[in-house]
Amino acid sequence: MRKNHVNPLIMLIMLIMVQTIVLTLSCSSNKFTGSLTDACVREYKVAEEKFKKGKYWGAKEDLAEVMQNCTGTGVMEESHFLLAESHFRLEEWLEARAEYGSFVNFFPGSPYVETAAYRKAVSAYNLSYKDSRDQSNTTFAIRDFSRFDAEFPNSVLLDSAYMYLDSLSNRVAENDFQIARLYSRMGEPGAAAIYLKAFLEDFPKSPRQREAIVMIINSYIDMKEFASAKFYLERLREIYSADERMLASAKKLEDQIVGAEKSFEKRLERERKQKLQRKDENS
Repeated sequence: MRKNHVNPLIMLIMLIMVQTIVLTLSCSSNKFTGSLTDACVREYKVAEEKFKKGKYWGAKEDLAEVMQNCTGTGVMEESHFLLAESHFRLEEWLEARAEYGSFVNFFPGSPYVETAAYRKAVSAYNLSYKDSRDQSNTTFAIRDFSRFDAEFPNSVLLDSAYMYLDSLSNRVAENDFQIARLYSRMGEPGAAAIYLKAFLEDFPKSPRQREAIVMIINSYIDMKEFASAKFYLERLREIYSADERMLASAKKLEDQIVGAEKSFEKRLERERKQKLQRKDENS
């Protein structure tokens, strides 16, 4: 009688299939079998616990999954806000500003909306900034804080917002001042004076005011516009009347103006005489 022999390769494949089925059944027994809402609430609680423990990166990853899979389950508002908070704690300012901004748009009636609007502006403030270069991030921050001021006029965070706005104003002022100084160093006193005049009018609280007044006086001296130089000299004396060092500097500037005026008058007189001489020679 002939015996049936089973191919060893087939036996190996069948063994692997059985093990796979057993493993799958084992894993599936550990999966959550409730409703989608219950699963999303559970996932949100896990992420929230990670956030409370300072595990912001893990919380961020979990919350991104909740945001993707749990629309309409009642956890989107809290998840969205906590995702923005995670970016904020990780100092991921660009992502934080984006998430806070979308949160404010999607949940304008949320109890978290005031905090979100404020931290959106703070995130913009903390974006990279370099003097005399791209001012777009500064512009974003000014716009965000100004909008926060308009939309939450009774907020307890307004004093802090105003401090940020003052700092942002100084950023813009510093940029304009550096441009004016660059023109001055390039021997362009006219362009420097234009920037400095606007600077002095627009940023009266800037710590650069003193330097700007001195620079604009020198610019007008270089352009031989002595009346304007004297005007800003008097302004310097009025603002810093109690500062002995500045008054001493003002006296030096006054002497400089007087000397420049005399030199200019002599030059004009010399040119006038030369013209008369040439006229006599040609007649």
